[in-house]
Amino acid sequence: MFYWMKPLPDADIDYEKYKPFIKNDWFRRNFMYFVYVLQATLVILSIVLGVWNFSNFFIRLILFLLVYVVHELLHISVVWRIGDISLTHSGIFFWLNSSAKMSKLRFLLFMSMPLIILSIAPMIVALFSNGSVYQYMRYVAWINAIIAGADIINTFLIIIKPRNSVFYRGFYKVVNCEGTK
Repeated sequence: MFYWMKPLPDADIDYEKYKPFIKNDWFRRNFMYFVYVLQATLVILSIVLGVWNFSNFFIRLILFLLVYVVHELLHISVVWRIGDISLTHSGIFFWLNSSAKMSKLRFLLFMSMPLIILSIAPMIVALFSNGSVYQYMRYVAWINAIIAGADIINTFLIIIKPRNSVFYRGFYKVVNCEGTK
């Protein structure tokens, strides 16, 4: 089920088995400040590199909205059939949450697929092109990287988790080969 601008129903989580995805309380409380700093850094770098100087405002706005929609659809495509999805917002930020229990590989794919498809791939295409294709691909790559600030940080946090981790609604547990703790 897709919950539009509503949170997911409460979950029954066994806190003895599941640990918070971000263990450090201070980092968990200040996570968004790290995201804001990363996004501001990416915006400044993109301005310095002239990413925004290729077309008029209307075309850049349309392209920004398309990148954002495709970014969220890529997230949704990973969990569409395995759990409920909720799209909510906090201020200008939109959050996608899922009730799916995901393996480390699936959760890594969930977090990094938009970054790979909308930032890394367009930047590779831009390296082998010129003219307007170069400008558009570079813009798409940078815009998505800015949008994906939280995804970038979460991707690194997923990578450092143990190999047999299972992720569920902001928590994770480590399972042995038989699927139990």
